[in-house]
Amino acid sequence: MDITDARNEIDKVDTELTALFVRRMELAREIGKYKKENGLPVFDKTREREVLNKACDRAGSEFESYISILYTTLFDVSRSYQKQLMEEGTALTGDIERALEETEAVFPSRSVVACQGVEGAYSQYACDKLFQTPSIMYFNRFQGVFQAVESGLCKYGILPIENSTAGSVNEVYDLMKRHNFYIVRSIKLRIDHNLLVKKGTKLENIKEIVSHQQAIDQCSEFLKTLKDVKITVCENTATAAKLVAQSKRDDIAAISSKNCAELYGLSVLSDTIQNNDNNYTRFICISKKLEIYPGADKISMMFSIAHKPGALYNVISRFSALGLNLTKLESRPMPGKDFEFMFYFDLNANMKDPKVLKLIGEFDEEFDRFTFLGSYSEII
Repeated sequence: MDITDARNEIDKVDTELTALFVRRMELAREIGKYKKENGLPVFDKTREREVLNKACDRAGSEFESYISILYTTLFDVSRSYQKQLMEEGTALTGDIERALEETEAVFPSRSVVACQGVEGAYSQYACDKLFQTPSIMYFNRFQGVFQAVESGLCKYGILPIENSTAGSVNEVYDLMKRHNFYIVRSIKLRIDHNLLVKKGTKLENIKEIVSHQQAIDQCSEFLKTLKDVKITVCENTATAAKLVAQSKRDDIAAISSKNCAELYGLSVLSDTIQNNDNNYTRFICISKKLEIYPGADKISMMFSIAHKPGALYNVISRFSALGLNLTKLESRPMPGKDFEFMFYFDLNANMKDPKVLKLIGEFDEEFDRFTFLGSYSEII
């Protein structure tokens, strides 16, 4: 059999497969109706296991793994279809629909906003780009920003979430598991790190450099060139500049911005010391209230899944089946849970798309630990 004959045969088989798939879905619909009338759950683990074992036996050892993938996908599709028939939507999908209808048409120009650090922090610059006239409240730690928003002290909060050089801000991701909030906007800022000192201080005189851990990581190559210099981590790059300005020592420096040099009366001893000139940090703007502004084309969520083979693949395949582009997948260990992880997903999608809203509703029903983090647009 040559390739043309083989392809012709495949076309015939595909025609039969399509007809059989449609018939299978019609039967799944009837089963879904029965389950709804009799108050039965959609997921029947025992039944799925029996069907899968029979299919693997029929396929033989050569195709066993492939038939397992096929039937696992079939089960997902059938469950999704049955849930669509049985459910009117979840509380979450209702909240999302209300947010789409009730959120103002334009992002606010002024508000009370929580930022971590002090005047001159990169979070402040992100805030100034998002809001025309914000009233900023500063907090020493990221947790303070979350708490200020959660308690209603501030309507919005600004937090760094990832850097193009140093990666994710793990502390923020870990705090996301403990607090209730929604992402309403994000922004990417180009980060330019500089070595700031008091006037007259020379590079060879420096004994200690202070900055935030992310800034230190982003400037690691420059720091390797220095000999016998102590590296001290502090809460924020702007805090580091302020600390140097207030210190009586002339052998201490800060990794911070040029704006902080002007703000705190320091000199730039070395400029653009980050490892990569194309250095960007992504900041998120969070709110206690779910708000979805027009043009929102990014979605973030987090959930844990069963610790078993294929569990993560089964989730990712559902994004792929809908043509949704995943832009970030981050995992963080769950404290007190051996080998259990919380997964964070960012994807390009619009909540006004019915199939996207339906998928979010399915996740909300299926996973014990599922959090919809928001639908928003990103400023670059």
